[in-house]
Amino acid sequence: ISTVILFLSLLSFCGLAHDDRPIVIASASMIADMASRIAGDQLDVKCIVPIGGDTHMHEPTPGDAKLVSSADLIIINGLTFEGWIKEVIESTNTDAPVVVATNGISPISSDEFKKSTDPHAWMDVSLALTYIRNIRDGFIQLLPEQQATFEANYEAYKKELEELDQYIEAQIKSLPENKRILITSLDAFQFYGQRYGIRLEAVMGTSTDADVQTSDIIRLSKIIEENQIPAVFVESTINPKLLKQLAKDNKISVGGQLYADSIGDEDSSAPTYIDMMRYNTNTIVEALKGQLTGGFDKIAKQEDAQPSNSFLLYGLLGLFLLAGIIFVARKINA
Repeated sequence: ISTVILFLSLLSFCGLAHDDRPIVIASASMIADMASRIAGDQLDVKCIVPIGGDTHMHEPTPGDAKLVSSADLIIINGLTFEGWIKEVIESTNTDAPVVVATNGISPISSDEFKKSTDPHAWMDVSLALTYIRNIRDGFIQLLPEQQATFEANYEAYKKELEELDQYIEAQIKSLPENKRILITSLDAFQFYGQRYGIRLEAVMGTSTDADVQTSDIIRLSKIIEENQIPAVFVESTINPKLLKQLAKDNKISVGGQLYADSIGDEDSSAPTYIDMMRYNTNTIVEALKGQLTGGFDKIAKQEDAQPSNSFLLYGLLGLFLLAGIIFVARKINA
């Protein structure tokens, strides 16, 4: 019994030590993942918008304010990505320093909306180096006694990102030039296209609250026809209905689901920022080369099959209900 008590005491002590770590709050999952790599086990990194959530359209909750009020450091993307974050921070009266991860990055301005910029700078992996440098510097100011740890983690992560940047560039260059056209729902890949040499065409602008016009659908259909584009792509945080209909109307494939505003969960193909960028690139290249493995089509067929599965379930429930009624009726008659 004494051994068990000692073991439980050690667990309790470890838990308290964990709770004593400074708390870092990141606005979005990609940034939280980067921060976790630099922090190691020295900081407790948490995220406001959950994985799979749309940061553009996020509506702050009292829980978000509570999370922010607990922060020792706050990391945001900036570039108009989190239009709601300033109000949340101000409402908590927190004195936690705020690190803008895109500080030092030249924005891509919107041709359609004045004073609006494309916030998706993380889609250019060479610019992710700026993200992690800003994060590292913020961590050193927060916990200077752990500078050596943060520096070492930064250098290791930097090397991985540099290798990833070279990989993406080589993969996109393997595509025929006339096939380097990426059609998506959201114009979240401008930085990606600018860095790696692929033309972007999207139904919506850089924000998910943009309106879709009939002219946009006509424009994309014309691009598909003129360039014989074999596939379009949907994003993990956006309803795929419009793009799936565009693909159907033009008799082409949905090349896959890309991750833009959020990484995936642990069971997905993109549980980290690096996994996300590698997965996106492989998906794009395979589809535009006409080398679809059928993964997304298989998912779509499963989704289409769900109504029939539902009918089967309802049928079984009906049979059980009928059997129950018959059983009760027999009991009453007896």
